[in-house]
Amino acid sequence: MRSARLSPLLYASLLALAAAAMPARAALFEDDEARKAILDLRARQQQNDEATRARLDKLVQEQIDPLRRSILDLNGQIESLRGEIAKLRGQNEQLARDLSDTQRKLIDQSDALNTRLKPLEPQKVSLDGREFNVSPDEKRVYDGAMGQVRKGDFDEAAASLNGFLKQFPTSGYADSARFWLGNAQYGQRSYKDAITTFKAFLAASPDHPRAPEAMLALANCQIELKDTKSARKSLQDLIKAFPNSEAAQAGKERLAALK
Repeated sequence: MRSARLSPLLYASLLALAAAAMPARAALFEDDEARKAILDLRARQQQNDEATRARLDKLVQEQIDPLRRSILDLNGQIESLRGEIAKLRGQNEQLARDLSDTQRKLIDQSDALNTRLKPLEPQKVSLDGREFNVSPDEKRVYDGAMGQVRKGDFDEAAASLNGFLKQFPTSGYADSARFWLGNAQYGQRSYKDAITTFKAFLAASPDHPRAPEAMLALANCQIELKDTKSARKSLQDLIKAFPNSEAAQAGKERLAALK
């Protein structure tokens, strides 16, 4: 049997077809490999991403949890401090109320004490052109005695004024008390006692505003006792010492009547 022989043209065509088929199969193979490589790459990338997220989550969790606990502890401390502050504020308010109550009580006690002490405090008085301080007792006894003088109760007035001078010998009232004692004794017609009192008054306070009246009263007592010589001398001394006083004018009239 004769073997079949291909014509050169057919042979060339077959070769061309085979050559064309081979690249197609190679290209198909290459596409599958590339797709598989891409899928593998995507899988690995996804795994890497998930691992990265897990590490980040773990890292964040490790950092956030202590921070969260710290914040919670801080909030607890803040609340505790708020409670302490509120407690202290309440204590301060109570202390302020207690202090206010104490101050008010002290003021009330001070006012009450001043009220009790006020009657015992020295008082400034002005009498016969002079100012001086006296105790409440001095003023009370002196005013009482002067009330008796004004009523004409000379016996009681003389006793009260004598008692005053013994109780308060250095009082600012002493000169005036002595002057009015002489007048009360004159009203009692105790002329000798009155003379002694007026002389003591003039010896102690020769410049007293009532000295001219005392000298005239002294002369009147001497006239009542018929001691004209002494009366004349007292009137002359009055006119000489206090020439412009009303007592001196009255003394001139009394002196003229004695002549």
